Amino acid sequence: MPAQGKHRRPRNNRVTRTLAAASTGGAALALPLTAAATASAAPAAAQPATAVQVTAAPAAAATAAKPATYSVVAGDTLFRIAVDHAVTGGWEKLFRDNRAAIGDDPSLIRPGTKLTLGAKAAERPAPVRADRSQARTAAAPAQAKTYTDDLDGWIKESLDVLARNGIPGTYEGIHRNIMRESSGNPLAINNWDSNAAAGTPSKGLLQVIDPTFSAYHVPGTPFDPYHPVANITAACNYAADRYGSIDNVNGPY
Repeated sequence: MPAQGKHRRPRNNRVTRTLAAASTGGAALALPLTAAATASAAPAAAQPATAVQVTAAPAAAATAAKPATYSVVAGDTLFRIAVDHAVTGGWEKLFRDNRAAIGDDPSLIRPGTKLTLGAKAAERPAPVRADRSQARTAAAPAQAKTYTDDLDGWIKESLDVLARNGIPGTYEGIHRNIMRESSGNPLAINNWDSNAAAGTPSKGLLQVIDPTFSAYHVPGTPFDPYHPVANITAACNYAADRYGSIDNVNGPY
């Protein structure tokens, strides 16, 4: 900008504060599902009902966990087993977890069949899909923020750099001054004003002379006065030191 003494270096450089079937003699009887769509084990004619068998649990955990397995007895249904043992997900979950032992028909369960109950199921790892998703989330590094290679992107990237360094400025203030100084051309250079005559022409989006750029360059940006982000951040750093903020600049500075 054509202001005499423009970009005078002030004393301070602001940047330096820089996720079921019953078995009788070996024959399996197919029984219809109950109204609740559950499986049943028919009573054996000459076979007394056997007692419920539960795997022994450690004394310390006996009151904290439900039986891990259950042995089907005559008259059982998947529905009743699920209710009696509070299986999360009901008889459907019980069937899915024990399909290999029961077979494809939930209405056919044989006395003596060992069923895995909810307590053991609850101890299994989460579904593979969830595990993989979580593993990807944990292993993937945080993606770097990207910006468009245009005036809008340069200003937004500069604002993030300014914020990290505690330098004030807004999109509107930066954009307004850029349009006045260079019309958005990052290679703009003033070869005719007093600064140019003194051998230090104003350069870049916010028309910064080399001494000012050197003094107010913000670490983390290229040391190049024509680099859009470097030019904006250096100019904003200078303006903040002299005027309080680039937002307070409305003419030659």
